[in-house]
Amino acid sequence: MGESTIWWLFAGGAIAAELLTGTFFLLMIALGMAAGALAANSGTDTIVQLLVAAVVGGGAVVACYLIKRKRPSDLPARADRSVNLDVGETVLVEEWNADGTATVKYRGANWTAIQRGGNTPSVGLHRVAELVGSRLLVDKL
Repeated sequence: MGESTIWWLFAGGAIAAELLTGTFFLLMIALGMAAGALAANSGTDTIVQLLVAAVVGGGAVVACYLIKRKRPSDLPARADRSVNLDVGETVLVEEWNADGTATVKYRGANWTAIQRGGNTPSVGLHRVAELVGSRLLVDKL
């Protein structure tokens, strides 16, 4: 069995492991192994094949890590509209209690609403920013 065939089998194994685990970085390692297979096809030494695989695979992993790090983080599930359909809805706050909470009527039931920190409580329409336990975190409209 040729060296390039071994590289291709390793690359296929890394892709199969990625499909089982969902680890995207294994695809980058498989990319490095494919580069090692191409180096083997061109007739280079085993050391050169290993160096090519390491540089391409390692470089791809580092590049993916840096790109992922620069991306803004995802919203937590309690503030994500696609997960929680209450986020973005409006409620009417008629009065605030002394402890900083208010009781609002929402979806046919009484809910406890709290104001986002740093804002002064005021009556009127508020938008649900996220759910904190069973309480609505609201922002003034």
